[in-house]
Amino acid sequence: MKVDIWSEVTCPWCGLGHHRLEQAVKRFEHAGDVEVVHHSFPLSSSFPEGRTFSVREALLRRHGVGGAQAEASTRRIEALAAAEGLSPYRVLDNRVGNTDLAHEFLAHASAQGKNHEAWDAIFDTYFGRAEPVFSLDDLLALADTLGLDREQTRQALAQHQYREQVRDDATRAQRLGATGAPFIVVDGRFGVAGAQDSDTLLDLLRTAWDDTHPVGPAGGDARVCGPDGCAVPVHG
Repeated sequence: MKVDIWSEVTCPWCGLGHHRLEQAVKRFEHAGDVEVVHHSFPLSSSFPEGRTFSVREALLRRHGVGGAQAEASTRRIEALAAAEGLSPYRVLDNRVGNTDLAHEFLAHASAQGKNHEAWDAIFDTYFGRAEPVFSLDDLLALADTLGLDREQTRQALAQHQYREQVRDDATRAQRLGATGAPFIVVDGRFGVAGAQDSDTLLDLLRTAWDDTHPVGPAGGDARVCGPDGCAVPVHG
């Protein structure tokens, strides 16, 4: 059974959703038969390349959220992450920027057989250590960590060899019904938006496993619904 997940590198709900999906798969009775594949859903292309901004500044500029509201919303995510074993998980005191090159790096790493490892590493670097993942040098350091050929990686990024693939990835998610990230599709049939909790995701995995119809609602059952959305049929 294949699970596709689309994420943005600097989206705190995506990092948390990545962790929750991992926990759900670990608890799933057929975990050994599950393949998780990570995809890009860039949301920060409007940021200028070569510059970063504090999360506080970005929230105020892009969403009009500042002060106590920004503090409360981001600290809530940090607290949820800590309660689920992700600590440290730095959100409010981090920086954001254009992630297009980071997504190209992830596509390159995936082509080298490092899909899961690369997404793990980039989330750990960004949220776990609050280190930047935006520049070529940042990404070459990640390449070293992953054991990727440094010069091959440099060439791939300098020539933007994976730019179209990243765009196609995001387009595919939108065709399946995604309006943001994270977005998960299980077995090509059921899509769910938002950082669903691991219990909800586990129920979704079980529903998809047991379902014998190629298209249909997830059992007509509220078990696969949560505060951020419900599983719905998707058409590839």
